Amino acid sequence: MPPSALLFLLIAHLAAGEPTSTTTLTATPSTLTKSDHAITLGWSDLPDPSPLDYVAVYSPPSSGDLNYLGFLFLNSSASWATGAGSLTLPRLPDLRAPYQFRLFRGGRRVDQQDGDTLPDASHRAAVSGNVAYEGSGARPAQLHLAFTDEVDEMRVLFVCGDGGGRFVRYGPAGRREEEWEEVPAEARTYEQRHMCDYPANDSVGWRHPGFVFDGVMKGLQPGTRYFYKVGSGNDSGGWSETHSFISRDIEANETIAFLFGDLGTYVPYNTYFRTPQESLSTVKWILRDLQALKDKPAVISHIGDISYAKGYAWLWDHFFEQIEPIAANTPYHVCIGNHEYDWPSQPWKPSWAANIYNGKDSGGECGVPYSIKFRMPGNSSFPTGTSAPDTQNLYYSFDAGVVHFVYMSTETNFTQGSDQYKYIKADLERVNRSRTPFIVFQGHRPMYTSSNEVRDTAHREQMIQHLEPLFVKHGVTLALWGHIHSYERFCPMKNYQCLNTSSSFVYPGAPAHVVIGMAGQDHQPSWEPRPDHPKDPIFPQPQRSMYRSREFGYTKLMATREKLTLTYIGNHDGQVHDVVEIFSRQVNTDSTPDEHKPVGAMPKKLTYMVIAGCVMVAMLLGFMAGFAVRRKTDSARWTPVKDEES
Repeated sequence: MPPSALLFLLIAHLAAGEPTSTTTLTATPSTLTKSDHAITLGWSDLPDPSPLDYVAVYSPPSSGDLNYLGFLFLNSSASWATGAGSLTLPRLPDLRAPYQFRLFRGGRRVDQQDGDTLPDASHRAAVSGNVAYEGSGARPAQLHLAFTDEVDEMRVLFVCGDGGGRFVRYGPAGRREEEWEEVPAEARTYEQRHMCDYPANDSVGWRHPGFVFDGVMKGLQPGTRYFYKVGSGNDSGGWSETHSFISRDIEANETIAFLFGDLGTYVPYNTYFRTPQESLSTVKWILRDLQALKDKPAVISHIGDISYAKGYAWLWDHFFEQIEPIAANTPYHVCIGNHEYDWPSQPWKPSWAANIYNGKDSGGECGVPYSIKFRMPGNSSFPTGTSAPDTQNLYYSFDAGVVHFVYMSTETNFTQGSDQYKYIKADLERVNRSRTPFIVFQGHRPMYTSSNEVRDTAHREQMIQHLEPLFVKHGVTLALWGHIHSYERFCPMKNYQCLNTSSSFVYPGAPAHVVIGMAGQDHQPSWEPRPDHPKDPIFPQPQRSMYRSREFGYTKLMATREKLTLTYIGNHDGQVHDVVEIFSRQVNTDSTPDEHKPVGAMPKKLTYMVIAGCVMVAMLLGFMAGFAVRRKTDSARWTPVKDEES
């Protein structure tokens, strides 16, 4: 072959991105099981190594070089400069297709979505063999529970790689597994054509989500531990591990819940944006608290900005694997946020929201993955205006013990006259306060904040105008919000006015507002400036703000018929850093220890003394008044009482 022809073939070979050296890349083990927790990547014979060389992660293996899931720089290995080394990837979720790894020499491009600098995948040096899960896609994964509209039911959702028949088996503690009930699970999925924008509808972001199965366990006895598993077939690969939960008891005299917003998910490699490692700590501490409860039931609330997948589909798989330790054993409830829903052509965009609902926060998902991967109580929905299915899980409510929980959508119409407004109004009107003395209302974008988030000012004003009168009229106890990635507790508020500045009080006629978006994400605007403190614009905080912190964490709610307590627990130490106590107006102060009484309540001993004194004075006055009247009117007819002994 002429030299010119060889040169032409070499140039073509390089242009195709094929490896030209003897560099090798291995990935072990090649088959992953449920117990495997890591993949080891090893390479050798890489000439002239550079700090910019990297290994990219792919699934499925047919993905183009630019359609990677993420990447790892080789210089994370201590021996990278020698041209050989190894890296360890913590356990990756089953994406229902094999993984593959490719080694590239350094090169950069600008990402179309965020403007970040990303590898250009133009100089491939080596390709690994495939790594696949044993029975990939057949074994159920990503289990999470939720309430239904019926108090004696529990829903479980899970993912498989095909839509074939799957079942839920369940039974109470103490019953033999062969005597468990079995119910079928319904499968749903969505397609790339349902996505509304880039990157969700592009090959760089789209990966098939598998099939989401929905099974409902029925006829549950209240407050009872049940065991369950999901899947099909007689082989071990067809069924999930066995999990358990405590069934709902609406007559219980205690309620426990863990609440937060803006969690996100962490991935163990670089991807198209930074993912929040703090989300792992939040799940870790909540798991600790759940395990300490033993046989007490609990509820988890995640109020918007769920996975932060933003159009990169596999991040949902990471998210559900991350929360499974808590969500497979405790009902996990959500409401929609801007990062699940917002896209430029969303159907409800009033004039006042022109600068609010105008972003690409969902990465083109337009609420579709959120609507299919979760199924909350109720049947709320809103058309997308595209070929995509309607957006669901928008607003709903349920009772759990002594608390009535209400969830709303801040991304769809909530103004007076809308379907959502009518639902919220009717729901609050029919709350049974003798059974649930407390109402906890939740949504994503906050009604109150001291964050300098000026873009949402009009949104907050609309919520105050349309929703706050309902809160006040119907006695909402607590309003919880996310969106702002910090913790901030406000006093009970009514049109920006504080009704009580204590941290322990009897419900004053308006809800205390608490922003709880501190579970994982950290991108955050500064606090609002203070014109009255030009030299120190951040501190002191506004008088309406009782406590605020940028520490990551979550909140824990504990309520009895007399008192609701909300605590803020920090991820940095797992300890309580703020507490608010709200006493029901139905509280019986005689049975409440003095040290737990709300501000303004009278100590027990003093209460008894005052009551006794009042009774004695009343009796004396009554006797004197009666004697005077009788003396005036009946003195002529008065005769001594006869002695019975005579």
